[in-house]
Amino acid sequence: MNVNLGNFFFRYRNAIGPVVFLVAIAAGTPTYPLNRPDLNLMLDLAGISVALLGQVLRIITIGYEYIERGGRNRQVYASKLIQGGVFAHCRNPLYVGNILLAVGLSMVVHSLVFYLTVLPLVGLAYICIVSAEESFLREKFGDEYVEYCKRVNRWVPRWKGWTDSIENMKFNWRRVLVKEYNTLFVATFALVVVKIWSDYQVQGPAALPSSSSLSVAFALWLSSYIFVRSLKKSGFIRA
Repeated sequence: MNVNLGNFFFRYRNAIGPVVFLVAIAAGTPTYPLNRPDLNLMLDLAGISVALLGQVLRIITIGYEYIERGGRNRQVYASKLIQGGVFAHCRNPLYVGNILLAVGLSMVVHSLVFYLTVLPLVGLAYICIVSAEESFLREKFGDEYVEYCKRVNRWVPRWKGWTDSIENMKFNWRRVLVKEYNTLFVATFALVVVKIWSDYQVQGPAALPSSSSLSVAFALWLSSYIFVRSLKKSGFIRA
């Protein structure tokens, strides 16, 4: 069952995630942590830190080693078993990064509905997706994959020997820029939007930045996104 559900989540994850996120935002009502305004900033900073940790993990992973993250034809696929870089210390570092991003966003929103819908669904989706991927990899790579699983944790990175793992590897900034720019820009946009929205819900219009500040910030974000995307699409920057 987990494998079938995992294949479903893998196929439609790019549609399911945003829909659930928007529904949870619309249905939930943010509150101060423990009804204490003085804790609000602390929780926001903690949430942003957790989200940044997730993004950094994704960047490090992609910079040192890359896998076919999107699968093939929206189905689980791998042409080879990647075991280098961060994958020598965690079997699913990109998914761990995504989970940290979701947890960080939830902390910034601080809505009970968000906690009870988004986080459980994210956890369920990735558990099932990993089950589907493991089934595929075990069937395709056999004993090689079984031995890999014995050495490396599924979720929690074990960083012992990290310097040895990357000793002969070069960090590929071009690949990070080409492959990760979309996640980076979307995550930044989402963090800012949920912060503004949650503050508005709790404190009212007084919490909103000025319209000119919002316009300038959005213009900078959009122009940067278009610039990086055009560099990729034109082939000026290649992974």
